Amino acid sequence: MQTATHLDREHCVRAVQSKDARFDGWFFTAVLTTRIYCRPSCPVVPPKPENMTFYPSAAACQQAGFRACKRCRPDTSPGSPEWNQRADLVARAMRLIADGVVDREGVPGLADRLGYSARQVERQLLAELGAGPLALARAQRAQTARLLIETTPLPMAEIAFAAGFSSIRTFNDTVREVFALTPSELRARAPQSGAGTPGGLSLRLPFRAPLNPSNLFGHLAATAVPGVEEWREGAYRRTLRLPYGHGIVALTPRPDHIACRLALSDLRDLTVAISRCRRMLDLDADPVAVDDRLRTDPLLAPLVDRAPGRRVPRTVDEAEFAVRAVLGQQVSTAAARTHAARLVTAHGKPLEDPEGGLTHLFPSPEALAAVDPETLAMPRTRRTTLTTLVRQLADGTLHLGVESDWAEARARLLSLPGFGPWTVDVIAMRALGDPDVFLPTDLGIRRAAGELGLPSTPAALTARAEAWRPWRAYAVQYLWATDGHPINFLPV
Repeated sequence: MQTATHLDREHCVRAVQSKDARFDGWFFTAVLTTRIYCRPSCPVVPPKPENMTFYPSAAACQQAGFRACKRCRPDTSPGSPEWNQRADLVARAMRLIADGVVDREGVPGLADRLGYSARQVERQLLAELGAGPLALARAQRAQTARLLIETTPLPMAEIAFAAGFSSIRTFNDTVREVFALTPSELRARAPQSGAGTPGGLSLRLPFRAPLNPSNLFGHLAATAVPGVEEWREGAYRRTLRLPYGHGIVALTPRPDHIACRLALSDLRDLTVAISRCRRMLDLDADPVAVDDRLRTDPLLAPLVDRAPGRRVPRTVDEAEFAVRAVLGQQVSTAAARTHAARLVTAHGKPLEDPEGGLTHLFPSPEALAAVDPETLAMPRTRRTTLTTLVRQLADGTLHLGVESDWAEARARLLSLPGFGPWTVDVIAMRALGDPDVFLPTDLGIRRAAGELGLPSTPAALTARAEAWRPWRAYAVQYLWATDGHPINFLPV
């Protein structure tokens, strides 16, 4: 029997019997008598323990011949927090698979990006997840197909290729095997109000509760670059550069999900767009585990209890964030937005927004590398920092992506002129997704530490923060909030 790697059998059985939604996405319950697999919080009467077996991925369930439950829809549960808190081979591979690399570049492309052989990648994924990269990508294609079937009026042939299937027959067979329904039957069961228009989608992004939207959306809204991002009528909107085209997303916080409206120039980018939005909002985090660890510090506990569920606001484009981090060095948030807006207007790719407000994609490293440095209105030293960064990003000397090795990327960034520990740590936290980054020299952190009675010198504060591992980036969010900074509050 393939068991979940993160929990032993006794814990898995207990989670299923209590219908504990915190474990959705951590593992999947397969029922031997019905040949159906479910999320732990499935609302049906739990099966007898002797009829349960557990798998660490939906792909492993499917590969073993189980089909998805029609009640709890396990394919729509939040992703495992494991892949965003680790930087080993398996975690990096899972982030790349979620980003659609296997569909675009195949298993050899996945292995090349990771710097391992295809056989090594396959062996590691099988050992931990019970499924190889092709099976994991197939499970993701099935979920994308289901989403398109239920939320758009697109013909099935278009859905098949948009979801990444190579043929209509493979699409039909996969949907039937995974969901025990034909594509037409899936559409017939979907609520009629869910249908959208071609290129436009409305969907729900699930998360593990609790979630504090003020810190998450407040930060994104306060730092929004005009033309690329905006806060409008309770939604954060921004443009997306995607592998096959571009898109515009609107994300609205709801009590039990994030409402997501996507307009894509190419529907093949759907899986990537969803993955990047989830990553930006840190929706696969396990806030209970994070907050429980931080509460062990008696000076942090009141902050956590006051507003639990803070996430780390991240990004949809790692290179974009690195450029913005340089633009924000030693200037206010407003000044950084102004500098970024000038770059966007001068060098970003224009696009049309039916709702108005968004005008450009953020300029790519290649576009910025071609800019005459003398035209950049910034101090010479920062200009050198920026031009060195974009040149190395453009020629591939430096790569920042979901597959980046955090330690290696930090070392490369530190070797660039003008990159100190604070800038590198901010990029590691917000762009690379390292959950254990700490900013002991940050003025806001030191000010908050002083108010709370924590040590305020960087060395002493770093020593105190050892007890917060591996969630120090989340502690940063709680400490910033004590300062009353506007990035921590939703606009009125």
